[in-house]
Amino acid sequence: MNDVTNMQDCIDACTNCHQACLQTAMTHCLQMGGRHVAPDHLRLMLDCAAMCEQSANLQLSGSPFANRQCGLCADVCHACALSCRDLDGMEECLRACEACEHTCRQMAAMSA
Repeated sequence: MNDVTNMQDCIDACTNCHQACLQTAMTHCLQMGGRHVAPDHLRLMLDCAAMCEQSANLQLSGSPFANRQCGLCADVCHACALSCRDLDGMEECLRACEACEHTCRQMAAMSA
């Protein structure tokens, strides 16, 4: 794969993860209550959504900081996936975080 394909895959994964985390947090988690709305978990989901959105935006704009942002985004996605793993009904968010982490790690490695 070339750099443009890798970047487009990452942008797509980031966009999907942003949507999955935000939508799941604001619908499923709020409806479920309990551990789904624990402050650390809910905050992490919202942080993940924001990070993914920012990563996609920086890549789309051609920012020289995009690859470094992707490294941090991968870390946040990893943490969010771990947080979602043990909760019911979080499969979509978990898969989106894992996919985004994978593509963001590839992009971050390009700047190393």
